[in-house]
Amino acid sequence: MKNIQNITNDLLYIGTSDRKLSLFEAVYPVADGVSYNSYLLLDNKTVLFDTVDKHCSSQFFENLEAGLNKRNLDYFIINHLEPDHSALIKKVVEKYPSVKLICNAKTKQMLYQFFEFDFDIESNFEIVKEGDVLSTGHHELTFVMAPMVHWPEVMVTYDKTNKTLFSADAFGSFGALNGNIFDNEVELNLNEYRRYYTNIVGKYGPQVNALLNKASNLEIETICPLHGVILKENISKLINLYTKWANYEPEINSVLITYASIYGGTQNGVEVLATKLAQKGIKNIKMYDVSMAHHSFILSNAFKYSHIVLATPTYNNCIFVKMEQFINDLVSHNLQNRTFAIVENGSWAPNSANAIKTRLEQLKGSKFIEDKLTIKSTLKTSQEEEVEKLANAIVESF
Repeated sequence: MKNIQNITNDLLYIGTSDRKLSLFEAVYPVADGVSYNSYLLLDNKTVLFDTVDKHCSSQFFENLEAGLNKRNLDYFIINHLEPDHSALIKKVVEKYPSVKLICNAKTKQMLYQFFEFDFDIESNFEIVKEGDVLSTGHHELTFVMAPMVHWPEVMVTYDKTNKTLFSADAFGSFGALNGNIFDNEVELNLNEYRRYYTNIVGKYGPQVNALLNKASNLEIETICPLHGVILKENISKLINLYTKWANYEPEINSVLITYASIYGGTQNGVEVLATKLAQKGIKNIKMYDVSMAHHSFILSNAFKYSHIVLATPTYNNCIFVKMEQFINDLVSHNLQNRTFAIVENGSWAPNSANAIKTRLEQLKGSKFIEDKLTIKSTLKTSQEEEVEKLANAIVESF
């Protein structure tokens, strides 16, 4: 049975949700699933905006056919070629062979990497560039290029008539849709918006800023992303958050403590440190065992917090493997402008601190608390003054 909803009198939501998916992109846990958003404009010409993941193809085509209501599909706008949005391109063209594929040159080039066509598709393409306009009758659609947000071919589409931005993967979130498709019908889970942004898009701050600058010249009343709810009431809030994230500005001045602990010695050390920080007035301290928590949640909070403590045993004369993975995540996602404190542990050769600092010095704007804490197997009562000194140094760095 069809499952479609009206966004306006002539714009339909025809997307789907997947609650069986456990790992988005085979990496990120999605306990609440994910939505794949697709939209259908019913003007003098009909326009499809993106498709859905192949696992949801049956529902999608049922929705598309019902939405068209025996009309032909005239245009198919491809904003983003990632397979969770483009998997059904070939089948759409097979079903509607006269449809015009509206995309940019990079999209066309990459499309042949994903599909082998056993029919001529060249005549279906209409290549668009920055600022090109497509009139569909009542609606006027403008195309805005958004390379590396977060793939090189990405563009977004602006409907000048309804002041609606079809934003591709920008302004999306993890989580399936549960009947409510608008942000004023649900309580936004900003943690999942942040986790989505930081892990999927976070590396590309300059490119996100470029898109935000372009968007600032548009009058936007609605944002239709490819994942998550349609935004109306929370547009300013999300743009403000995106601006912070794109500029690697922390949301709160507090301490994120990340640690690895094999036999409990390192954990005890950071628990004592956290207590001392709390006693000195630091609120909203967050602590993660990097061996137990999924890295996507830790990275999300690294973007949120101003100060990060990294505490790890020495392992194979270097950084413990799970902490090294987290540090690799920080570096690969280009986190900037953070203050780091380091706690190292080792039963005979505690020397991970220098290795950690060397890695994090690659990140622009990194600052380091000079008073590192070294533990030999377990924290001793005689070291309380050292912990106190480190806590004081962290507090004084705010």
